[in-house]
Amino acid sequence: MTNVASTSRNPLDLAWWTLKIGLGVGPIITGIDKYFNKLTDWSMYLSPHVTRIVPVSATFFMRAVGIVEIIAGIIVLSRWTRFGGYLVMAWLLAISINLVITGTFYDLAMRDVEIAIGAFALAQISALRDHHASVVFPSKAEAPSPLATR
Repeated sequence: MTNVASTSRNPLDLAWWTLKIGLGVGPIITGIDKYFNKLTDWSMYLSPHVTRIVPVSATFFMRAVGIVEIIAGIIVLSRWTRFGGYLVMAWLLAISINLVITGTFYDLAMRDVEIAIGAFALAQISALRDHHASVVFPSKAEAPSPLATR
């Protein structure tokens, strides 16, 4: 059996790094763009049902969304990649629901569900890597003391 984290040529390791970078940098870029609208006018993706419920303007709401996306991206890129993967997955599913409610952006909703599946895969691979690291490199608290008596 190969060591999961032993080499950069390991396909599982390559998949993990690809997902980590893509799902970390992507939300940061789109989160920042919520303030500049260079990629698109983000407020057009907000469902009219949501705009009636939230007590703020669509622009303000999307900027708050941008902050959440930036934080989620940073978490994915940090040592908490597993949690970040689940966070990005949940966030993308919520965005997909919003897009379906608009009644217009079904293609984007489907794309976001597919990206959410990738975020779930990242979280699962991260769990595998975390487990493998704890088996290969157990903490001192888990290691038996050489002075322990029988």
